[in-house]
Amino acid sequence: MKYTMRPIIEFCTSNMHHGTDEVMRKLAANPDYDVVEYGCMGNCGECYDMPYALLNGDFITAQTADELYEAILAKIKEAEELYKLFAE
Repeated sequence: MKYTMRPIIEFCTSNMHHGTDEVMRKLAANPDYDVVEYGCMGNCGECYDMPYALLNGDFITAQTADELYEAILAKIKEAEELYKLFAE
């Protein structure tokens, strides 16, 4: 039996100066992910300081866009493992 969950990953267009536009494009290419872009998510302090995204409503930050991408993938994998554990 295959267990699945469909992550929702949200990005702020105001955060794109950190390179999150490329992260968003890479994640959007995966048909198993729902990627949403907003004009402003109201997290101005974090938005100014570092790359960030929301994954299923949880704040994910990193020092670089590449690190953000890896952190998002790691959190998705972690959530999938928990989903499998509780689905058994």
